Amino acid sequence: MQNYKRYMDALPESEKLGLNDNQLRIVYAKYLMRDPEGKVIETPKGMFERIAREIASPEQSTNSPEEHAKLEKEFYEFMSTLDFLPGGRTIANAGTPVKNLANCFVIPVEDSMEGIFEAVKKAALIQKRGGGVGYCFSTLRPKGSWVSGCSGVASGPLSFMRVFDVMCSTIMQGNRRGAQMATFHVWHPDIEDFVSAKDDLTQLTNFNISVMIDDKFMKAVESDSAYELVDPHNHKPVKSIMARELFDKIAIHAWKTGEPGLLFVDTANRYNTVKHLGLFKATNPCAEIWLLDHEVCNLGSINLDLMVKNGQIDWDKLKKTTRLAIHFLDNVIDASVYPTPEIMEMAKKTRRIGLGVMGFADLLYQLNIPYSSEDARALAKKLMKVINDEGWHESERLAKTKGVFPAWEGSTFEKEGRKVRNCAITAIAPTGTLSMLADTSGGCEPNFALAYIKNSHSIKETFTYVNKHFSQVAKKRGFYSEELMEKIAGQGTLDGIPGIPEDVRNTFEVAFNITAEEHIMIQAAFQEHVSNAVSKTINFSNSATVEQVKEGYMLAWKTGCKGCTVYRDGSRSNQVLNIKEVNKSESKTKKEKAPEIAKAVKMTPEMLSEQQLVTLAGIGVGASEGTTLGDLQQSVTPKQLVNCPECKTSLVKQEGCVLCPGCGYSACSL
Repeated sequence: MQNYKRYMDALPESEKLGLNDNQLRIVYAKYLMRDPEGKVIETPKGMFERIAREIASPEQSTNSPEEHAKLEKEFYEFMSTLDFLPGGRTIANAGTPVKNLANCFVIPVEDSMEGIFEAVKKAALIQKRGGGVGYCFSTLRPKGSWVSGCSGVASGPLSFMRVFDVMCSTIMQGNRRGAQMATFHVWHPDIEDFVSAKDDLTQLTNFNISVMIDDKFMKAVESDSAYELVDPHNHKPVKSIMARELFDKIAIHAWKTGEPGLLFVDTANRYNTVKHLGLFKATNPCAEIWLLDHEVCNLGSINLDLMVKNGQIDWDKLKKTTRLAIHFLDNVIDASVYPTPEIMEMAKKTRRIGLGVMGFADLLYQLNIPYSSEDARALAKKLMKVINDEGWHESERLAKTKGVFPAWEGSTFEKEGRKVRNCAITAIAPTGTLSMLADTSGGCEPNFALAYIKNSHSIKETFTYVNKHFSQVAKKRGFYSEELMEKIAGQGTLDGIPGIPEDVRNTFEVAFNITAEEHIMIQAAFQEHVSNAVSKTINFSNSATVEQVKEGYMLAWKTGCKGCTVYRDGSRSNQVLNIKEVNKSESKTKKEKAPEIAKAVKMTPEMLSEQQLVTLAGIGVGASEGTTLGDLQQSVTPKQLVNCPECKTSLVKQEGCVLCPGCGYSACSL
């Protein structure tokens, strides 16, 4: 078997491009081209040359040889310097026999046995090539509905979700996990079954699940009024429920496990520029891209960490990088091969792309701006406005030379008289492994820790990883020591550690120094100038209540977010929460009041699923009026993925996904 260390030791330094050991391990394990026996046959430099050559190739038919060569060189340079990185499928597949270069797909699931298994087939073809797929399962008739074609009753959407889950597990028996999103309209009669579908985290392990919430429902929650559930098969109302009670149930389950997420479907469709083709009803696995049936999108991210010069943002470099990135992503559409004719047609028809960012938190460290501050939110808006504006200018320029996207007639842009090449251009995607390749923070997220213990595969030892910007400041200011770094690694934050200047403590915030409200406000700040959507995790402390989760959902809706994914610290732990320990110290300036969770929300039997009622009864907890969350909480012992399956490092939840900070393993980033 090929040995990583021997392979890298044999390479000239010029072929490694100055990448550190962690970066080299990631490209070696995930992206370098291999021969049929699995042996690596290219270098990091060769990898970027391969990608640049392939993505520049569509220009051969329209540009002179000199212009084509110039563009290929520019593509190579801005990737090899890590100013920009495309999505993982483009890095891994460009210039190889596997020609799928897109990350995100949505496949319709029609309400018939033939339609369901046609969707399974298409999804298998996509996942075979490494793509992630979203589906809307609320198109399927409710459980127990009469099916005239077989003289029987429907088994319901959840039963077929399990078919897709098994398919994904089968296809992905190898180095990558499958990535799938199941969306479900809040008006579907089976909504309560869907909401509780992942209480047992050993089930539907290849799915993220999200409820699509419309404005009518949210207004009914506000006014504590009724809301109708509708049969999608005959479009007739089935029953009326109290919206607030269902909202409570959604929040309870998200509080318990982090799922389901919420998707604000009316907000998304207000910004749908191609409504004449259809309305959104599904997203890609991490919800940064809303897509129509059979639509597809490719992704890329600008490294904000490298957009700094002399302590200030280099706006000229950012604008130049943005324009080149839009050109690159537009070319990916034409360089890619698609798994079905319908997907190819939609890819070319809308030409949707998703340019985002990574390294935002590390950028803030360099500028001495706390992530939780109003200054950070203002900068997020300014950065994305510049990227969005420059991106649209480039899309307009491309339209002049290459033509508008084919679905332009009837689109919002035709009505505005704007000729553009793409129906949408920006999205903040999870960058998980890519941000580790770029040696920077992920997407628009805060860093999860300033230091942590990392496992070394080669020497079978552990060492302390310290954020590069914090390390530089600590050395410059004279308080660096190995002992201090190990102490910080023990808890991830600077909280309660003496000897650190107050201004440094304020600047170097991490995820759990940030309140849920501040997480949501930064997501809303980015969303304001993003034409697709933003993938972000809203982190809650372990002591957070269901009421706080509900307040977070309401704030996300009111501030214009297109979705909201929450994660309460420790909620997926195998250990039951010890209520006596919820008062542990947090940030000095942000101590949250930690009410006893057992007293926070009272529940009735109707608020519990059948499975929960059985579980409660089994442990001797009565499901009578006044059953508390503390009671329910004691029943929650879900088995789940806690440590990385590849290197055993503790996994972290961010960007709406699960990431290993040690080796770059990701459960859903593509």
